Amino acid sequence: MAKAPQRTPTQGPAFIRLLASLTSAPLAATNTSLSEHLSEWLDWTRAVALSKALDGRLAAHDVAPPAFASNAHEECQRVRTALVVAIHAIADPAHTPARSAASASRDDPLDAFEFTPFRERYRDLQQSMQAEVGRLRGHLRDLLADTSADMARLAEVDSVMEITLTPREHALLGSVPTLLGQHFDRLRDSADASQDALSLPHAPEHAPWLERFGQDVRDVALAELDIRFQPVEGLLSALRCQ
Repeated sequence: MAKAPQRTPTQGPAFIRLLASLTSAPLAATNTSLSEHLSEWLDWTRAVALSKALDGRLAAHDVAPPAFASNAHEECQRVRTALVVAIHAIADPAHTPARSAASASRDDPLDAFEFTPFRERYRDLQQSMQAEVGRLRGHLRDLLADTSADMARLAEVDSVMEITLTPREHALLGSVPTLLGQHFDRLRDSADASQDALSLPHAPEHAPWLERFGQDVRDVALAELDIRFQPVEGLLSALRCQ
């Protein structure tokens, strides 16, 4: 018996691997290096600003004595914990409203469930993550800038990189709800052709396909949070070294 072809495992961060697992289409491979990508994303003004920061040619300023920010780590942890709680809330099928019974097909109870509530909640979550991470980065940069000239230089580099990469990050991560929506439709269509649909009139929020989708949303959102928090973790690590 011929074996079904196996899909080549996707390389890269957990976030990319999770997204790849939700789609049947293979991800396009690229031989372009990160430095080559950066050269495409940096306009000349930001390239000059980044060069000055990397070369240490910053505007002269008085550096205050090292300040120990005892609450920096706690604040970052508090924000991350709050975002994790929000992730678990949006991924809970029991808290996802269905369409009214009148708008759902009597012959197909799965029609009562749409991706719209998940999409709206996920986008709200992404906005919260972006806002909170941006606030934390700004606060940590201020703390670093007050410790030493070298840390002020690092803070400036991070500032330029945030300004440069945020639009690109927003565009790429903005496609995640679309991928999740396609995954939702595939799971629902598969359930429509299986016995899972029979359980919906009795306990729709506990349908296996919907519970699986909720777990997939949770996994993707947690992986996205890890990606977004990497600059914060880097700045925190630098601050601990002071």
